[in-house]
Amino acid sequence: MPTPARSAEPFKADKLLLFGATGDLAQRMLLPSLCGLDSDGLLSDSIRIIGTARSGHDDADYREFARDALTRFLPGDRTFNVDRFLKRLSYQRLDASTAEGFDALADKVGPIGSEAGEGLAIFLSTAPFLFKPTIKGLAANDLTTGNVRIGLEKPLGHDLASSCQINDAVAQAFPERQIFRIDHYLGKETVQNLLALRFANILFEPLWNAAHIDHVQISVAETVGLEGRAGFYDDTGALRDMVQNHMLQLLALVAMEPPTSFDATAVRDEKVKVLRSLRRVAADETVAGQYRAGAIGGSAVPGYLDELGKPSDAETFVAIKAHIDNWRWQGVPFYLRTGKRMPQRTTEIIVRFRCVPFSIFADKGAKTQPNALVITIQPEENIRLSLMAKVPGLDRGGIRLRSVPLDIAMPDAFAGPERRIAYERLLLDLVEGNQTLFVRRDEVEAQWRWVDAIRQTWTDNDMTPKPYTAGSHGPSAAIALAERNGVTWHE
Repeated sequence: MPTPARSAEPFKADKLLLFGATGDLAQRMLLPSLCGLDSDGLLSDSIRIIGTARSGHDDADYREFARDALTRFLPGDRTFNVDRFLKRLSYQRLDASTAEGFDALADKVGPIGSEAGEGLAIFLSTAPFLFKPTIKGLAANDLTTGNVRIGLEKPLGHDLASSCQINDAVAQAFPERQIFRIDHYLGKETVQNLLALRFANILFEPLWNAAHIDHVQISVAETVGLEGRAGFYDDTGALRDMVQNHMLQLLALVAMEPPTSFDATAVRDEKVKVLRSLRRVAADETVAGQYRAGAIGGSAVPGYLDELGKPSDAETFVAIKAHIDNWRWQGVPFYLRTGKRMPQRTTEIIVRFRCVPFSIFADKGAKTQPNALVITIQPEENIRLSLMAKVPGLDRGGIRLRSVPLDIAMPDAFAGPERRIAYERLLLDLVEGNQTLFVRRDEVEAQWRWVDAIRQTWTDNDMTPKPYTAGSHGPSAAIALAERNGVTWHE
């Protein structure tokens, strides 16, 4: 199908079509985020929000459904105008797996405008197998022509080949500039602060290279197990669920070269260069694990196979020693680690600098430690820089030095602005047409190419997940992966 002609200028959509409008993501994130934007006056007065899913609702039923979701999931530290938001909502039942019903959906959406303040933004929060029939149904009913853009929620396939199939299907109806692939980590305030930290502070950027940085750690730890995602997770595993998207995006932001400007093309050009520079991971540079019964927070929890109810080789933990083969990062390992049933829920980036080349305090008995920058993304947003300082005293027994943290607690540093849900920014950018925090096709494919090679390495070397006790930090082999290079995981 030829791609229809479209205006190259961004438009601000006056209609938002939500697929999967009764799902868990819609209830927990999308509806609360949209309500927050509306309550703060960030949505235009004219915007309409049309929900669609297989569930049988009319407009009034769906508004009550949305009210219940908002009652349960809106944060308690902000003020919301729920009644005004609910008036924007309408609903059209649709089974996206069949062609029937898309004509009625098109009637519900109505005409799509062509002016700068008019147009349709579509958000697909559905299973990946529905992407292709959904695009086909939209195209057959003129819901892809004119001022239309589409947002795609992950997962975008389960390997490079399936991802290309999905992207090919979407590209038949939409040009790349109208496709918004969502990674909700990129909507988190601290993730975006990575760019400000690096490129707005002369203190860091001159040191942000192999000459001054010893290694980088990126850890994403979850305390939960399957939590109702048994079927999806067992087919996916930790490598494809977390590393392929969230963790590689974090790595790209940490490692990218300075973009020429803060716009979508410049930022994403630099990210994809990093992803294409990732060296293929060797068999001794990766560890997979699977949790067995243990305890989290003092409460006993079952093992993965007990929760699943059948044998499985799916990994619930991955540790990787990655390398970026370019001038800036040659010789600097990037340690990636993610797992379920960890002791605490946390997402952290640790930049460990090199030791000082010579210590003038050594003959006084003082020991120096390398500086470290710790960027915490969740559960609380925080930036901490550890510096060496002298312990107060007369020093008759020798000088003592201690690592002292300088903390920037984001909620304290910015007490005025309200903390937002990550999807608020992403949904607003989708409506307004700003692609900077969305993932481009060549990024997705570079990520899959690297992850597929890791899975092939596991297969070629008959590598299976190593057991670890729930509530621990993963298999002992993951500790050895770092320690044989003199590195200790940050706990």
